[in-house]
Amino acid sequence: MPVLQDGELVLYGFVGETYFEQGFTSLDVLDALAEVGSDADITVRMNSGGGYVHEGLAIYNALAAHKGEVTVQIDSIVASSASLIAMAGDRIVMKAGSLIMIHEPSGITFGTAEDHDRTRVALDKMGDAFAGIYADRSGKDAADVRASMKEEIWLGADEAVAEGYADEAETAKAKPVAAFDYRMYAHAPKKLVATARAKNWSLPASMNAASAATTRQQKESSMTDKPKADDPSADLDKARAEAGKAAVASFKARRTAVMSMDAAKGREALADVLIETDMAEDAIKVALEAAPKAVAPTDPEPDAESYAADRAKASGLAAPGKPAVARTLTANMRKLLGKEAA
Repeated sequence: MPVLQDGELVLYGFVGETYFEQGFTSLDVLDALAEVGSDADITVRMNSGGGYVHEGLAIYNALAAHKGEVTVQIDSIVASSASLIAMAGDRIVMKAGSLIMIHEPSGITFGTAEDHDRTRVALDKMGDAFAGIYADRSGKDAADVRASMKEEIWLGADEAVAEGYADEAETAKAKPVAAFDYRMYAHAPKKLVATARAKNWSLPASMNAASAATTRQQKESSMTDKPKADDPSADLDKARAEAGKAAVASFKARRTAVMSMDAAKGREALADVLIETDMAEDAIKVALEAAPKAVAPTDPEPDAESYAADRAKASGLAAPGKPAVARTLTANMRKLLGKEAA
C-alpha cells in the first residue's frame, strides 16, 4: 500500500518493513514528504503495533524536520517505535478506543558477556534519549517518563490526553488494530493478545531466531556431556560456533566501514558509540556529519573522568531526544529535505 494517499501519509503496519501485507519504511516517508513539498501541511494517519527502532527514529526526525504543520491522527494503535513517530506531530488526535504504548527499547545480542554488556549500555542510552522525546512532548520529567517506559504503559485516548501524549480525543470510533504479534509485549491488553493468537499474527521465523535458539538450548542435555560425532547435537554445536564467528566478523566489518568514513574523522568517540547501536551505516554517517568534530585536548593524556564525560555526551547521538541532540539531527534532516534549519 503506498504511503501517500490523497495527500495524507498513511502509516499502517510494521515500522521498517512489510509484514502481514502492511508496513512502511523511512525511505517511503522521505519520498512522500518530498512529493508533497516541505511547506505543505500534512496529516499523518497511524495504525501500527511497532517495528524497528532505527526506522522509527528516522521517520520521527523526518516529520519533526517538516516545515509545514504535521497533524498525527491515531486511527487505532501506536505502540513501541510507532508511538515515538507519533510524538513528531504538532498536533496529535486519537480516535475513541485507540491506544498508545511506550516502553523500553529492546534488542538481541549474540556473543560473550562483554558483548551483552555493550548492548545493555547502548539500549540504556537509547532509553534515556527516547524518554527525552516523550518528555518534551508531554511536559513531564524525563526520569518519570523513563520509569513509565520500564513499566510499559498502555493509554487510551482520554488517558493519553490527560498525560500530555495527545492533544485531542475524538468521538469517532477507532479502526481495527494493525496486524502485529502483540503477544511479544509484556502488558498488552488481553483483547490484543487474543486477537493476535486467533488471527495467527506471528513474526517471521527469522525474527524469532534468537528465541527459537534459546528454546532449543534449554531442551539440550547438559553442555558437560560431550556429543558423539554422529550425534545431531554435534552439528548444533558446530552451527553455534560458526554463528559466533560470523557475528564477530560482521561486527569487525561494520566497525571498519564506519571508521573509514570521512565523517568519522575527528568524531571517533561518537563513531564507537554508534557502531554498537542498531543504526544503519547510512544513518550513522548522517549522525556523524551532523555532529561537531572533537577539539584536540591541550593535555595529551586526559584523565579518565574527562574521557568518560566526553563519551557520555557523544553517546546521546545514538538516538535523538535530548534537546541538543534533537536540534542537531533535526537540522540535518532539514538539509536533507531542502529546508533551512530552525
